[in-house]
Amino acid sequence: MKIKIFSVGGTIDKVYFDRLSAYQVGFPNVREILDGLPIAFEYEIESLLRKDSLDMDDADRALVRAHVAAEPCPKIIVTHGTDTMIETAKRLSDIPGKCIVLTGAMEPAHFKSSDAVFNVGVAVGVVSALRDGVYIAMNGRIFDPFKCRKNRERGIFEDWEE
Repeated sequence: MKIKIFSVGGTIDKVYFDRLSAYQVGFPNVREILDGLPIAFEYEIESLLRKDSLDMDDADRALVRAHVAAEPCPKIIVTHGTDTMIETAKRLSDIPGKCIVLTGAMEPAHFKSSDAVFNVGVAVGVVSALRDGVYIAMNGRIFDPFKCRKNRERGIFEDWEE
């Protein structure tokens, strides 16, 4: 099985240089996560953006959508910032013939307390097991992007209907 991974930035890829520095969104940390694990699948990573998701706009989402739609691999993971992950997932929801899973982290992957490894692992399991569609893999759960929200107070994603 092969998985295509698109990285667009977000907290999962943030790098802090020291306590006095502001962060920068760095290169995709998903490569370091997967390279350090005994995995039984092939993957390819493509970095599309290096942005905090709060800085993403409609043009950025259109870029992500164009790449995902054009990708021949039917199993796709998008690493993304958690603040606007839901909006991007909704933009991808009408792409047929693919299982697309968005994931990210509440803390940078380089932090010992980060949920990045856990969330990427869940995303890999989801993309290899579920039928075509768009999903969000966060906090050990799978969410429909049209029926969830980020609860900033609790630092988790949760079910929600508008």
